[in-house]
Amino acid sequence: MASHDLESPLLSSKLYDSPHLILSVPDPDFSIQQSNNNHNPAPNHNTTSRNPFEFLGSDGLSVPAPSTLDPFKNDTPYIEGLYELIKIVVCLPIAIVRLVLFGVCLAIGYVATKIALGGWKDMHNPMPKWRSRLMWVTRGCASCILFSFGYHWIKRKGKLAPREIAPIVVSNHVSYIDPIFYFFEFFPTIVAAESHDSMPFVGTIIRAMQVIYVNRFLPSSRKQAVDEIKRKASCDKFPRVLLFPEGTTTNGKVLISFQLGAFIPGYAIQPIIVRYPHVHFDQSWGDISLGMLMFKMFTQFHNFMEVEYLPVVSTLDNGKENPAHFAKRTSHAIASALNVAQTYHSYGDVMLLMKASKSKQEKPSSYMVEMAKVESLFHINSLEAVDFLDKFLSMNPDASGRVKFHDFLRALRIRTCTLSEELFGFLDVEKKGSITFKQFLYGSAHVMKRPLFRQACELAFTECDTGGHGLISEQELGDAIRLAIPNLDDNEIHELFNIFDTDGDGIVSKNNFISRLRQNPLLIALFAPSLVHKYSSQVGHRILEIV
Repeated sequence: MASHDLESPLLSSKLYDSPHLILSVPDPDFSIQQSNNNHNPAPNHNTTSRNPFEFLGSDGLSVPAPSTLDPFKNDTPYIEGLYELIKIVVCLPIAIVRLVLFGVCLAIGYVATKIALGGWKDMHNPMPKWRSRLMWVTRGCASCILFSFGYHWIKRKGKLAPREIAPIVVSNHVSYIDPIFYFFEFFPTIVAAESHDSMPFVGTIIRAMQVIYVNRFLPSSRKQAVDEIKRKASCDKFPRVLLFPEGTTTNGKVLISFQLGAFIPGYAIQPIIVRYPHVHFDQSWGDISLGMLMFKMFTQFHNFMEVEYLPVVSTLDNGKENPAHFAKRTSHAIASALNVAQTYHSYGDVMLLMKASKSKQEKPSSYMVEMAKVESLFHINSLEAVDFLDKFLSMNPDASGRVKFHDFLRALRIRTCTLSEELFGFLDVEKKGSITFKQFLYGSAHVMKRPLFRQACELAFTECDTGGHGLISEQELGDAIRLAIPNLDDNEIHELFNIFDTDGDGIVSKNNFISRLRQNPLLIALFAPSLVHKYSSQVGHRILEIV
């Protein structure tokens, strides 16, 4: 798998930003009455409970059906079948020769690149011509490396447009073979993760390509990368810029969501597509180790690769086209040429897949959520999604990746009661008595996205802080929570308090309180009754108004 953005979308305004804050809160008695009149299925009683987040303006949860496509699944991760075994045995002597050729070419290319970079300090400007000419040695070595991997000939279709017409090229990303081919073909400037710089041999070679490094999890780094893309694309003395907008490798059977870095500058773009036709050996770098993939490449008679240069795609409205729309048109052109479907998967799904694999889940692919759609709907990032997956995995999901009611309660540290059934029923949109990670993530993100979530957290802290010291004790937290779940004993209160008391000092500050609610947004429902109890109006107990 290829090696491994972030703005807080939630309202962070303080209570004093506006003169009035109004939270609509249903009267508890009214809600109970409504619940008794409702006959839909519930988590463990086959009756539907009320929405516990109505006081935040929630009108219920909707979760899309899981995708049936797995963009990262390699069809041949293991050696199977008599034909493959015989072929490997026959090709083993050839594989040894290929391995030696690969090592020699890599060493020669590395030395040539070190010489080309030697004493060059001003890497901010284009590489001098004599250094670029020396890099032809490394490019020749790249061609031999392709040959050693079994790519004896590569079928090409179409032509690479002149740089002045299309200074940026984008491609789908299937294998580590893609960048090796492009390095040999036209020696581009690439955009790569910062982690690539420390890779042996590879880090040195991509530095000679005047690589644009980016940390996908830092907004400042992404902005700086876009500025560099624009700067280098606008100067004819730099090589053309190559990007893999999917941000990771796939199996080539689908096209996943595009990052916008290539499209923000507004320059014309030439899409390029790569295909790896196969019958017995899937060459995609999906859920297969690098060592196994290289071994299987070395032990094939020949590996097939096709490259097609598509027509140049230019921006509309004299370069003023929205980057997202520009990316959408380009991805559609690539998907149409490949004759594949497009999905909302992204690199975030790779992170979820790897997390589930490391935790030994039987079906790691069931934890993918089409992360680009989640980011678009709820503005949460991949790192936050992985944190939610940590919480979900602590609920002991079964072999199919579903969590039952009692495991859900154990992770949230609350007992079986009306409120806990309402929380579970809110997530269990299919009314199956169990929930998936996608439902848990959508439900948690849905609650955090409510415009009143931040203000509700602050109000909850104020209600707990009865002493007005800016700190909450275990007793104060317990008094507030018992309004939602009566008869909680001291041990249960202590368990809930430990969720907020991360440093174990027996007190919780406002920042820690709000931070932990952001990590466990479903728990905000525990404080709704305390808000109603203090701030409900005299008429109908339906409006919470703070002036």
